[in-house]
Amino acid sequence: MQTEAIKVLSADIGGTKTRLAIVNVQGIQVDIEHEVSFASGNYDKFETLLAEFLVGIDTPRRASFGVAGPVQGRAVQTTNLPWRIDADALQRQFGFARCTLLNDLEATACGLPALGADDLLTLQAGAADAIGNRAVIAAGTGLGEAGLYWDGVQYQPFATEGGHASFAPSNTLEFSLLCHLQQQFGHVSWERVVSGMGIVSLHEFLCEYRGKATPEWLTCEIHSGDVAAAISAAAGRDEICAQTMQLFVRLYGAEAGNLALKTMSRGGIYL
Repeated sequence: MQTEAIKVLSADIGGTKTRLAIVNVQGIQVDIEHEVSFASGNYDKFETLLAEFLVGIDTPRRASFGVAGPVQGRAVQTTNLPWRIDADALQRQFGFARCTLLNDLEATACGLPALGADDLLTLQAGAADAIGNRAVIAAGTGLGEAGLYWDGVQYQPFATEGGHASFAPSNTLEFSLLCHLQQQFGHVSWERVVSGMGIVSLHEFLCEYRGKATPEWLTCEIHSGDVAAAISAAAGRDEICAQTMQLFVRLYGAEAGNLALKTMSRGGIYL
C-alpha cells in the first residue's frame, strides 16, 4: 500500500485549454500544489507550453497527461489540435523518469474513486447497492466517452472514441438537423451536436429552421468571445438560444443513455 505522497506533473490537454498542475498523490487523495491553465490554440506544440509552465519549477520525476485524442502505444495525435505528443520524446527532453499518456476521459475515469459525496450531484438515483460497470461522458470542445469495467474486485478504466459514432436522430426536428449538418460535413457524429461546436451548429440550424435572424446584440456578443458560451448565456433572453440549449441537453441525455446501454453501466454514468 502506498504510504508516502508521490509528486506528479499532471495535465488535462484539451482542444480549447490545457491545464497543468504539480500534484501530490497519496492513495486516492490528490492535493494540488500548483496549477496553471493555458489557451491551447496559442501554442504550436505541447512541448512549448510545457516548457513555459516548468520555468522556475523543480521538474517532478513522474508525469501523467490526459489527452483529448486516441492514444496509440506511447503517442497521440490530438483530435482538435495540430499536436502530436510522444511520451518517450517528453521523457528525453524534460528528464522524466516515467511519463504516461492517457485518453482524457480515461484519465477522468481513473479519478472517480477520488470523488467524495460533496463532489457529486445526483441527477437520477439508482440502487444504492448497485455493482457493475460505470461510464463517463463529457462534452467540451469535443465529446469524450470512457468506461470502467468491474472485474469483480475493482474498476478498470478504458478509453473509447464513442463521441465519433454516427448521430442518430429520433424525431422530425432532429432528422432535419441531420440533413442540415450532412450538407456541411458529410458524416455527422454525436460530437458534432453534443459539444461546444455542437451548440454553435444547433444555434445556426435553429435560426434557419425557425426563420429567425440573430439579434444584433447577440451577434456582437458572439463576435467578442466564445460563441458557445455566448449562446448559452443568452438562453434567458433569446428564444432561439433557449431552444438551442434545450435541444443540446436533450441530445446530451440521449447519448448518455446510449453509452449506458453500450457499456452496461449498472454502476452509474457520470457527466
